[in-house]
Amino acid sequence: MFPFLGFGLGLRNKHFKEILATTPKVDWFEAITENYLGLSDTSASDSIEELLKIRQNYPICLHGVSLSIGSADALNANYLKKWKSLIDIIEPEWVSDHLCWTGVLTKNSHDLLPLPYTKEAIANTVTKIKQVQDFLGRRILMENVSSYVEASFSEMNEAEFLAEVCNQADCGILLDLNNIFVSSYNHGFDPETYLDKIPWQRVGQVHLAGPTDKGSHMIDTHDQPVREETWKLYQSMLRRYKPITTMIEWDDKIPPLTELIGHLDVARRFVNQGVVLAP
Repeated sequence: MFPFLGFGLGLRNKHFKEILATTPKVDWFEAITENYLGLSDTSASDSIEELLKIRQNYPICLHGVSLSIGSADALNANYLKKWKSLIDIIEPEWVSDHLCWTGVLTKNSHDLLPLPYTKEAIANTVTKIKQVQDFLGRRILMENVSSYVEASFSEMNEAEFLAEVCNQADCGILLDLNNIFVSSYNHGFDPETYLDKIPWQRVGQVHLAGPTDKGSHMIDTHDQPVREETWKLYQSMLRRYKPITTMIEWDDKIPPLTELIGHLDVARRFVNQGVVLAP
């Protein structure tokens, strides 16, 4: 469903000038949708101009955090219009958001909140994903989120829920392996069993990141190197399926660009050294 773009990084403002000056060895970049939504109607914006300059040399994907696809609220029409306008300007390879809810009654919590894994939640979410895809005229990717609590009335596990939603909605999956590790640690499930449930033909992109270890639980902070457990999941993924477009997220305590590329090259080496055993 989605081409292999190679190995990319999250696009962060502190690296813009260096990227434009040096065109580093990165295959593509992911930009946060919300960082540009308020600017998408103003072509003279410095941020949009810089992003378009980077777009001349690299593929760009847009990754959102506010779609709130699983909320009981109706979709935010104003948000969708701004999103579509931004897509028309940037012409990204694809767009993504999270399989979660971020607010209700028009109030945004600014957090990625897990859904109950029920048939009712599937029906609500599938309907909205189809509406979004019809409006944008393209297939979107939905990302699994990390979680710290679960609904006691869930009717299936998270992996089954993710697969069912994306199959019914005919959308793609952005599989965050760090989030799988974090949630498996917090809730005590086997992450390999999670991978068994994934419809791999729908996975267009993979996220890698590092959480903060609090001992009793993990917090998805994106301010640490990728953990060994997550790298093992990445290797396991490669044994199950072909290489998938991969990126490293780093959102706080952001290291120099060269250091980030060094972390990304670990994923590149796993692929190039023949970890892949898929048919």
